[in-house]
Amino acid sequence: MLFLESLPIESTLMPEIHIAAAIILNEHGQMLLVRKKNTQRFMQAGGKIEANESPLQAILRELDEEIQIQPDPSSLYYHGHFSAPAANEPNHTVSAHLYQLTWHNPIHIAAEIEEAVWLSPQDALDTLALAPLTEHTIIPLLI
Repeated sequence: MLFLESLPIESTLMPEIHIAAAIILNEHGQMLLVRKKNTQRFMQAGGKIEANESPLQAILRELDEEIQIQPDPSSLYYHGHFSAPAANEPNHTVSAHLYQLTWHNPIHIAAEIEEAVWLSPQDALDTLALAPLTEHTIIPLLI
């Protein structure tokens, strides 16, 4: 009699984190990048979409919480839905609704944000450790 050992089959799909993120540009064509506390990589402001919240509602809430801005919802351009490896959660993927706006007023970091910088997309590529979504999806949209 032949017995075959049952081997676990690992899923090729990583758990998804559903987020909304914002490409925020200033009048000089620089983009805002933020780094959360206890992390190394810079990314766009934004965060997880809560239950019963639309992506637009989520990005407006996150922008208010993280950098204390309240843009007019009609000023946000929706780029679409993108996926990339998560920057701070190993073995996860971010499923991101991506918005863009131009901001001319000061920002004030708050909540879990430790650092914010304004850089050209090329300078960001050349000088910072970036989240995969920023490096491989967002910057190519801008260059």
